[in-house]
Amino acid sequence: MRDEPSPGTRAALPIPALIAEALAGEMARDPSVLLLGEDVGRLGGVFGASRGLLERFGPDRVMDMPIAEMAFTGMGVGLAMAGMRPVVEIMFADFVGVCLEQMVNAAAKIPFMSGGRQRVPVVFKTAGGCIGSAAQHSQCLWGLFGHLPGMKVVVPSSPMDHKGLMAAAIRCDDPVLFVEHKRLLLSKARDSLQGAEVPEGEVVTPIGRARVARAGGDVTVATLSLGVEHALRAAAEVAPEGIGAEVIDLRSVVPLDMETVCASVARTGRLLVVDEDYLSFGLSGEVVARCLEALGPGALRQVGRLAVPDVPIPAALPLERAVLPGPEAIAARLRAMAVGA
Repeated sequence: MRDEPSPGTRAALPIPALIAEALAGEMARDPSVLLLGEDVGRLGGVFGASRGLLERFGPDRVMDMPIAEMAFTGMGVGLAMAGMRPVVEIMFADFVGVCLEQMVNAAAKIPFMSGGRQRVPVVFKTAGGCIGSAAQHSQCLWGLFGHLPGMKVVVPSSPMDHKGLMAAAIRCDDPVLFVEHKRLLLSKARDSLQGAEVPEGEVVTPIGRARVARAGGDVTVATLSLGVEHALRAAAEVAPEGIGAEVIDLRSVVPLDMETVCASVARTGRLLVVDEDYLSFGLSGEVVARCLEALGPGALRQVGRLAVPDVPIPAALPLERAVLPGPEAIAARLRAMAVGA
């Protein structure tokens, strides 16, 4: 389902260009905003999401860092505590493991330990998801950070939200983990099923509000990131069969907008959670549990979860596809849930 273009929109830009546009807008608006990370300057980002920023804002605000993630993540936390608003790019989500001390024990906890007197307005920007890069370069890990308190976890899916949620993350006074999907970064925005036209000017999308990406009355599909595109394709495939899937784009893991999800489930009575993160102890179980707590078990006639099984992502592309919750797997599960009605 495509959103209607609004007045003032222009031809579709690639998602990395929209992210760069959001960064440039916030850097121009607020001189305390700066960007640091590996290859963010001269290269313009490994996906092109900071292209042109070094030339516009100079090396004091767009800083190329060595391969020392823990060091420059700590630098970003210190800058945030000193009154700046740094965006720290950690190239792939898999690499956050070497930054956990600075992210989890410093950025996420210092505001609590200081009784709210010390803010840490830092954005940790990273890319997750599968593009055939094997076990050490394919994880999403938003469920891990959703489990650890003190940090907002934002996960855009649409071209509009890549721009609008980035601006909102930079303006947030709390630490934010901003997880892009590598396949969305490499795709053409005009191929998105969620509308590709994005205004040139300021776009700020509130953090913590889910979005109904497609309306339907039979099954609620709660998902995020690339899962939204997959779910929309699956919903379109089963629609001629009389199955109406309502697709909810969660947009963020923390805060988790269960009000929107529960309102949908209260109508459909069926919930399918689709997640490219791992199955066990993750987002899919959390959404199901919160729905049961809010609505009671009688409100859910059927519940399903599609997520990555508890194995490292395989290197071989056929095996990678086998473990991912793609459109075919989602469509099959929707059919099964409809038959079991």
